[in-house]
Amino acid sequence: MDIKNLQENVSLANRTTFRIGGPARYFFEAKSGEDIKDAIAWANEKHLPFFILGGGSNLLVSDKGFDGLVIKIKIPDLKIFPEGEKCRVIADAGVLLAKIILETTRAGYSGAEWGFGIPGTVGGAIFGNAHRLGQAMDQVVEKVKVLDLESFKIKDISKEECDFGYGESRFKKTKEIILSAELLFLKKDEAEINKTLQEARQIVLDAPRFPSAGCVFKNYETAGENDALLKNHPELAPRVRGGKIGVGYLIDQCGLKGKKIGGAKIWEGHANYIINESGAKAADVCELIKECQEAVKNKYGFILEEEIRHL
Repeated sequence: MDIKNLQENVSLANRTTFRIGGPARYFFEAKSGEDIKDAIAWANEKHLPFFILGGGSNLLVSDKGFDGLVIKIKIPDLKIFPEGEKCRVIADAGVLLAKIILETTRAGYSGAEWGFGIPGTVGGAIFGNAHRLGQAMDQVVEKVKVLDLESFKIKDISKEECDFGYGESRFKKTKEIILSAELLFLKKDEAEINKTLQEARQIVLDAPRFPSAGCVFKNYETAGENDALLKNHPELAPRVRGGKIGVGYLIDQCGLKGKKIGGAKIWEGHANYIINESGAKAADVCELIKECQEAVKNKYGFILEEEIRHL
């Protein structure tokens, strides 16, 4: 079989917020669920691996690129149904999270304003349960429509079945591709919405002006009174916020802030960011990730868990 508008040797660097990475052997923009099915069937027929690309905001692409098919999700439909105190949103996976935030807050509904300035699509935000300011994407998700790659059928997944956690969802573990989602927003006082928007805007203003993939590592989740890290390092107790310790502080305490390899650097403003300062390679970023993990393990006794995905 053939698929229309298939491209070859397409650079992936400009399709990620890191601005790093080699080319995709094949590249295809899917504008419907059927497009996705056709593209995957084509890849299977050719015995090629495939990768689903959303907004590219949490991704590090290898310098060698990807020897397979990259399927870029460009399903853009957004439907909004205000229902008094509630607002139901049906969003395709390719809709930018920013667009949903704009439309809902403008109508006086709350639920995702904490995500102002987060790049990427609603599909990616659900996949990684995007989070900030003590809130996360799972609080607005009602159900998710997916393509099950084992049965090759489209099915609905309820919120409870999504297995959301800190930076986690079932979709990181299953062979399911997010096609769309039903989201629920609630009416809220305009001043309260604007307060959260302003807090989110400040985070954006404080973020690096260089390309990055956002925070590289998950923050450390404490385990209450018996937490091993706090027992061994009681000086960290004042750093606990919402049951977590920001690992940027821990990396800083290891003396790595400002550390540079090639064109990549651990940002001086926040050590949980690795920035592409000047023509960085994926290999440079990987070396810095490894140094952070080794230093924190040696000083604090645990291994930092990455938030970014590797292709």
